[in-house]
Amino acid sequence: MTVVHTSDGVELAVQVHGPDGGDLPPILFVHEFGGDHRSWAPQVAHFAAHRRCVTYDARGYPPSAVPTDPAAYSQDHAVADAVAVLDGLGIGRAVVVGNSMGGFATLHLGLRHPDRCVALVVAGCGYGAHPDHAEAFRADALALADAYRRDGSAAVAADYGNRPSRRPLRRRDAAAHDEHLRILAEHDPTGAALTMRGVQAARPSLYALREELAAMAVPTLLVVGDTDRDALDANLMLAATLPDAGLAVLPRTGHLTNLELPAVFNRLVEDLIG
Repeated sequence: MTVVHTSDGVELAVQVHGPDGGDLPPILFVHEFGGDHRSWAPQVAHFAAHRRCVTYDARGYPPSAVPTDPAAYSQDHAVADAVAVLDGLGIGRAVVVGNSMGGFATLHLGLRHPDRCVALVVAGCGYGAHPDHAEAFRADALALADAYRRDGSAAVAADYGNRPSRRPLRRRDAAAHDEHLRILAEHDPTGAALTMRGVQAARPSLYALREELAAMAVPTLLVVGDTDRDALDANLMLAATLPDAGLAVLPRTGHLTNLELPAVFNRLVEDLIG
């Protein structure tokens, strides 16, 4: 494990896997709210055989530091932290792969720092983004933040990890779903609550960024499960807006596409980056 310091002094735990790939660009993986660096295990096992793979735990997710100041959590901090990881490892440009919360960070990284991105894989991104759903999403995120404070991570995991968009993982791979619940239950309650408030509930709507998205030339693969209904509309909008994007809709699949269909997910990434 390597420790990287962010621009505001937060320590991030970073894991580096695989050999120097020579001309092959490294892959930076950015995890979702419900996961941590371990959520990319099927991808690391596959890609680290021939290129450098980097995972890290977001701020608020031990062994990374857990700031207690609410102002330390935001979409802007999430993007800056990804840049800090690249800088800390001396990586100029990378393929960036993110799911859900990590997908939002990946997309914003492409918007703010396109020079650092070879290509983007944005999976499960869009829940709560549509203006018609924004208030309901924000209310749910704030309620989850309160639940972490009141009930603790294990209790929240039992509910959140079994929501409809996450249940397809159990149908496909019960052991992988059990591991997903274990990771959820290990979340630091303070870090999780502040992440829900500062990152999830407060992030800008993708629909308000369409003009900027239309100018982002970074090659992008969008991945969404066909039962992840809260993300489908946003992905259709993104596919129609981004100038160099493809959309893969995976059948009978929910929010955790990289875990539900890892071989398919890996092949899609390979097809994008060669």
